[in-house]
Amino acid sequence: MKGMNLKKAGAVCLGVLTLFGALTGCGSKNGSQEGGQEVVLNEVAHSIFYAPMYVAIEEGYFEDEGITLTLVTGFGADKTMTAVLTGEADIGFMGSESTVYTYAGGTDDYVVNFAQLTQRAGNFLVAREPIDNFSWKMLIGKDVLGGRAGGMPEMVFEYILEMNGIDPTEVNIDQSIDFGSTAAAFSGGQGEFTVEFEPHATSLELQGQGYVVASLGEDSGYVPYTAFSAKKSYLEKNKDTVQAFTNALQRGMDYVQSHSPEEIADVIAPQFAETDLETLTKIVARYYEQDTWKENLIFEKSSFDLLQNILEDAGELENRVPYEDLVNTEFAKEAAR
Repeated sequence: MKGMNLKKAGAVCLGVLTLFGALTGCGSKNGSQEGGQEVVLNEVAHSIFYAPMYVAIEEGYFEDEGITLTLVTGFGADKTMTAVLTGEADIGFMGSESTVYTYAGGTDDYVVNFAQLTQRAGNFLVAREPIDNFSWKMLIGKDVLGGRAGGMPEMVFEYILEMNGIDPTEVNIDQSIDFGSTAAAFSGGQGEFTVEFEPHATSLELQGQGYVVASLGEDSGYVPYTAFSAKKSYLEKNKDTVQAFTNALQRGMDYVQSHSPEEIADVIAPQFAETDLETLTKIVARYYEQDTWKENLIFEKSSFDLLQNILEDAGELENRVPYEDLVNTEFAKEAAR
């Protein structure tokens, strides 16, 4: 797999963004600033995988903290990072590898991770036929629709292959298809396997066009998959706002830890109007059962070290970057109290 040009990371022009909703804030009941501090959040994708964030939105936790939130979907980590670097967004939600790339590329006002949401990969391997005793070695010589080079989905996939003694070059991985379009390509006859996020994995199953045979989240172990980040200057100038934002997220994390998949699905249903409640519940349960979400938002050093191990194994990182520069835990620790 070819490495991305680190000096060009974040330089891609911001693509078309879809506005999913804006929440009007009210006074905080936890001592945060009043008046509705406006925050633009750009998420890498709109996915059930990120349920705790949508719980925080739908339950009004951001409003409680005095945050007027505008949620925008970037459709790719490169676009989300560009939005943060150019000031189109205050906070980005994406794979932390993007923050490593921009730092390594020499960006002065680099982007810092301050809250980790997911601790497992959120995608699944889908085959054309059911496979009762699936083995990763079955992929040798097969055509697989993968992810963007340098992105977490593709790197975790290759990490799993290597964990199972497979050189990724032994698998015919197609990385040419745009994010979010692989399920349609698979339905159209491309590939023998595809790596899919939800709801696409379940949709393929319901349509009888594919079958989930493995969870990348279960087979890769605990991986710091997605986190919230902002420019260093933004964190320094807006500490109260970032703390209020993190407090709201922690309440969302607390909710998913203490409620059933059925209850979680019911709360986030307005965010996924195109998905019926039964399917939504099935997807939430799949993520719930594999321990997808952390109990707190603290991005530990061990997790960051693992991230850099994955980047190095994928050939995407020549020199490791300091945890102390790329991760700020003060907001998450305060929120977890």
